[in-house]
Amino acid sequence: MMSYGYNPLWSEGAVKCPIYQTSTFSFHTAEEGKAFFELAYGKKDDPTGAGPGLIYSRLNNPDMQILEERLTLWDKAEACATFESGMSAISTAIMALLKPGDLLLYSNPVYGGTHHFIHQILSKWGIQVLGFHAAQSQEELENLLLDSGMAAKLKMIFIETPANPTNDLIDIEMCARIAQRFSSNEKKVVVTVDNTYMGPIWQHPLKHGADLVCYSATKYIGGHSDVIAGAVLGSKELIGQVKTLRTFFGNMIAPFTGWLLLRSLETLKLRMTQQSKNARRVAEFLSSHPLVTKVYYPGFFSETNNPGQYEIYQRQCEGTGAMLSFDIAGGEAEAFTFLNSLKLIKLAVSLGGTESLAEHPYSMTHADVPDEEKEMLGLTVSMVRLSVGVENYKDLIWDIGQAFEAVFHKQEMVEEAG
Repeated sequence: MMSYGYNPLWSEGAVKCPIYQTSTFSFHTAEEGKAFFELAYGKKDDPTGAGPGLIYSRLNNPDMQILEERLTLWDKAEACATFESGMSAISTAIMALLKPGDLLLYSNPVYGGTHHFIHQILSKWGIQVLGFHAAQSQEELENLLLDSGMAAKLKMIFIETPANPTNDLIDIEMCARIAQRFSSNEKKVVVTVDNTYMGPIWQHPLKHGADLVCYSATKYIGGHSDVIAGAVLGSKELIGQVKTLRTFFGNMIAPFTGWLLLRSLETLKLRMTQQSKNARRVAEFLSSHPLVTKVYYPGFFSETNNPGQYEIYQRQCEGTGAMLSFDIAGGEAEAFTFLNSLKLIKLAVSLGGTESLAEHPYSMTHADVPDEEKEMLGLTVSMVRLSVGVENYKDLIWDIGQAFEAVFHKQEMVEEAG
């Protein structure tokens, strides 16, 4: 993460990769320009595997290329494509591999933006969608597909694990087996995993049979709440298709954005390690508080407490993460009082930054999900989601504690008034 893919000799000895703020690159000769374009548009095979030389920043740029090469290391992917947002990464990957008439099988719940894209955009383009939830077994999912009458049209399984905001775990290996069953010589079913919640440290989907892994790089990869970005990783063949569509959508990452992420990668493991430690302390505090009725945190799975999720966690995850949610005793009024009373933790959406954030999924990040669907999936009006940062955990616990005291105080005032 400190030096891979960059040589100071390429840039006048600069220790750090500079920002290549340019739209276009000059060729040494016309013959070189011709050769670059032949590779860029697939008119000739690339015997070296190095890809075309620098042409135009919509196609390639040193900051983008070095970033993509470094990102492949965490997930041991063959290739990577980076974007100007997490949603552009997800939407481009899906659109590159699906066509009208195909079926997308997806897990629930997913991030609200993804849910909107699936239901409000893909459906308008003739792509069929079918949802499932974490508790369903492989047999149940296969029967769901067969009963739908659309099993032969299955082209992609899209899962978000852990799920936002419930932390439900989806078995990646199970999804890979289902994809294999419904694949054929003419059609490969692709498993795509949104790994934003765990980031590239705590879970490696490709290792468990996924074909593509997506990130909102805004979150842990960027980690400072000052950049919007996304990434998709996988085989050279699949990423090649994604990059082709990216070229014509024009939603590639900008040089300065790429440079900011290169900076962030150097501290990624340090940040995420501290965030994970802090999250466990916060989760333990929440689990013993009288105003908390339930904590949604992978670190609390055990053989006696949700053994199915525990088995997936033990096999699939390499850390507990730093995202957790909890239900507060009461409802929206109590959740809002808690959120409005925080002093150190910021009331904001997004996640994965160095600062801790809190939000109300029901009315904020998942506002577009139908209320009946939210209730069915366990997204209640009493749920609060926390993204735990790198602050001193004692300060975080103090802040949460005083916000709970504000809830107690308001409840007492209501009782006295009644």
